[in-house]
Amino acid sequence: MVDLWDGLAQAFWLMVTLDAELVEISLRSLQVTISATCIAALIAMPLAACLAVYRFRWRRNVVAVLNAMMGLPPVVVGLVVYVLLSRSGPLGVLGLLFTPTAMIIAQIVIIVPLIASVAHQSIRDLWQEYHDLLISMNVTQAQKVRTLLWDSRRALLTAALAGFGRAIGEVGAIMIVGGNIDNATRVLTTAIALETGKGDFALALALGFVLIALAISVNLAIHWLSGTEREAGW
Repeated sequence: MVDLWDGLAQAFWLMVTLDAELVEISLRSLQVTISATCIAALIAMPLAACLAVYRFRWRRNVVAVLNAMMGLPPVVVGLVVYVLLSRSGPLGVLGLLFTPTAMIIAQIVIIVPLIASVAHQSIRDLWQEYHDLLISMNVTQAQKVRTLLWDSRRALLTAALAGFGRAIGEVGAIMIVGGNIDNATRVLTTAIALETGKGDFALALALGFVLIALAISVNLAIHWLSGTEREAGW
């Protein structure tokens, strides 16, 4: 019990004094996850809108696959990305393995299905409301997609935040492709696992508090956005 309280006190002190290692790891984790979320959103949101607007033979199958991919095991994603980026892999010549870029790629693969699925549900509902109006205006398919993306922007932001929340807590995939290298690829989740194994509970707890604070902030933002959407009648 004494060790626990000592660890908590030291963790609090590390946070108050803005310990250099704590700040570095936290900023790198934010950099990787924000980059992955932005790129994934740019891929997933237009995809979600196209799936709502366009009608083609395998559309329902594509939507079903996206929903199923939300449950992809992160370690499997990490393994696939590792194989692709390894020296013997097709992208090995790029030398991306064990870099923040490889971690971003793994997170993108993990969260694109999540963002696309959440966004598709919102855009599909909006498309049902806008369908007759947009058809009567004789707009192009691309204009329909742009209109739906703009008018569902708050719902899309909620989807992006959900993706961020999933990515920031990911450990398996980025451990595999990033290697948890000090001053290079160490992020919050991998650092917590490492410091706990080493017995440095103070730093592990401080990192954990930062991670919890980020997760709570994202959930509060999603809750607030969902409330404003309901008030706006979305």
